[in-house]
Amino acid sequence: MRVVTVDSDTVTLSIIKNTLTAAGYEIIACDTCDEALEIVRQGLTHLVVADWNFPGTIGGLELCQTIRREEMWGYVYIILLTDRDDPQERVRGLSAGADDFISKPFDQDELVARVRSGERVLSLDTRNVAIFAMAKLAESRDPETGMHLERVQSYSRILAQYLAGRDSHGSAISADFIRWIYLTSPLHDIGKVAIPDYVLLKPGKLNDREFALMKTHTILGANTIDIALKKFPRAEFLRMAREITATHHERFDGTGYPLQMRGPEIPLSGRIVAVADVYDALTSKRLYKDAFSHEIAKSMIVSASGTQFDRDIVNAFLANEAAFIAIRERFSEKPPVIT
Repeated sequence: MRVVTVDSDTVTLSIIKNTLTAAGYEIIACDTCDEALEIVRQGLTHLVVADWNFPGTIGGLELCQTIRREEMWGYVYIILLTDRDDPQERVRGLSAGADDFISKPFDQDELVARVRSGERVLSLDTRNVAIFAMAKLAESRDPETGMHLERVQSYSRILAQYLAGRDSHGSAISADFIRWIYLTSPLHDIGKVAIPDYVLLKPGKLNDREFALMKTHTILGANTIDIALKKFPRAEFLRMAREITATHHERFDGTGYPLQMRGPEIPLSGRIVAVADVYDALTSKRLYKDAFSHEIAKSMIVSASGTQFDRDIVNAFLANEAAFIAIRERFSEKPPVIT
């Protein structure tokens, strides 16, 4: 495993390099966070050990934010070296996208152990690929959904990262929560694989019977994941996947489906994906509608704050409008230009 490390102190950088080299890692030592970012952009590594307080154009915190914002292909695991022991500072780091922290001065054995932990997380990429492929298979039945899964998982992660820094939800959101919602949110509509084409692909408005059938995709999806949970009961990410699949159509006022859950009864993961999913549906072209602009979608989401959606999550959406617009543009459905 190749690790990129960057620290403002040359002695610390040398200790990190020697310690991890002795542990069997290939190390790329960088003088600046800008240099480390370029290495990550090139796909040369997916594991970063960075100094939080690095001076220069960008520091460790900004490095985290940039990596998460740019949606690198494949997950990048980031460990921040810090002398900040304040829990609120750690929350800032989590909100920026850090996965783990090591306090300075650090113990060399702890450094190796935390890098090994990151390596284990990254080794699960094959699992991540399988989950995404399964979600894409379900989505493939609807040729108009385009890059819907990529956008929803990116929107969901942005919202979770922001909420990690807020008093109302911060205690419920860990680095694992953020990773898992990014990983499992693409499964939110997996139950649609069992919905007949005459309903799923109908270009007009569904009648009452058809809509009742469409709504069963939440239960069908949850039942599918239940089968996996029986086989792997300790797989916490599957529990989140089930929460999202079963509850992303519940409404905050209790009028949603399938169980008419109300307010905090709805799992936080389901409440987050509900906003991400609806925003993407509103701003995307479908068989039955044209795409709405960001401003129209925004007004519709704001008008549903406190009824359809959790107010805190709508506020998180409003605080991250620029990021949503950037993601929508990055994963756009514009047809290629034929020359």
